[in-house]
Amino acid sequence: MKSNDLDFEISFLEGVLKHRPNYVDALAPLAEAYTRRGLFEKGLEIDKRLAFLCKEDPIVHYNLACSFVLSGYTSKALTALKRAVKLGFTDLEHLQKDPDLKPLRDYAPFQKWLLTLSSKVPS
Repeated sequence: MKSNDLDFEISFLEGVLKHRPNYVDALAPLAEAYTRRGLFEKGLEIDKRLAFLCKEDPIVHYNLACSFVLSGYTSKALTALKRAVKLGFTDLEHLQKDPDLKPLRDYAPFQKWLLTLSSKVPS
C-alpha cells in the first residue's frame, strides 16, 4: 500500500473512532495500519483497547503480543501471547515464524515456554 493510501486509511479510521470510540471494526484495522506505518506505540495503545473490549478473543491478544514486542516490551508480549494461547490460539507454526515476534524468539522465558507448549501439543 502506498504511503498516501495508508495515511488516508489512518485518517479515515481515526475519524470514525471520534464518533464511535469503541467500534471494534475500526479499531482493529487502525491498529494494523499504525503498525504498517511504523507507529508501534500508537498501534499498541489501540491493541490494548481492543484487548479490553474483546477479552476472550485469542487473535486480539496475539496482536497485542505483537504490538508489545514491536514497542520493546518483551515480558508483556510473552504474557499477552500466553493469554492468546490460553484463549485458543493454536497456530504454533505461525507463532514461530511471525516476523513481528522475532525479538521474542531470543528471549529465554519465551523459549522455555515454547518448549513446554510444544510438548503438550499432540503429534
